[in-house]
Amino acid sequence: MADGKSTIPVERIEKRIYLLRGHKVMLSGDLADLYEVEPKVLMQSVKRNIGRFPNDFMFQLTGDEALSVASRSQFVTLKRGQNIKYLPYAFTEQGVAMLSSVLRSPRAVQVNIEIMRTFVKLRQLLATHADLARKLADLERKYDAQFKIVFDAIRELMTPAIPKTKRAIGFARGEKK
Repeated sequence: MADGKSTIPVERIEKRIYLLRGHKVMLSGDLADLYEVEPKVLMQSVKRNIGRFPNDFMFQLTGDEALSVASRSQFVTLKRGQNIKYLPYAFTEQGVAMLSSVLRSPRAVQVNIEIMRTFVKLRQLLATHADLARKLADLERKYDAQFKIVFDAIRELMTPAIPKTKRAIGFARGEKK
């Protein structure tokens, strides 16, 4: 928007960016939700302009990929024994940018601007993290072993936390303390 206010909170976009096949992507269902159109309408527009979406801009998920993101995405909620009827499509950053030429509503333009800003912000964050790791390695080589504990502690703080597995509740047969 011209006044600098965001139409969509950055966190809402960040939650919908996945890493698949080595690319940061957004799923067709999530994009349709952000653009406030039906997923079917989004994909009809894309398929009418399929020449604008080569494989490095857009690809269809496999069944396994769809199931792996199903737990983190809002695009599908499966009940026990159900299958995904239509496999979603994944759009890379370039594919999302190309969507702005296919979807011409004012909402689509504003959403695309916010998505592009989010992709840039994530790239900057990753670059900063890599730069910090490189500087830490340089410092570690420069100073002797007495600072090893400090460097190890900093490196531990830089790594993402791994959630602890929950312990089973109840008693196991034959278990003695």
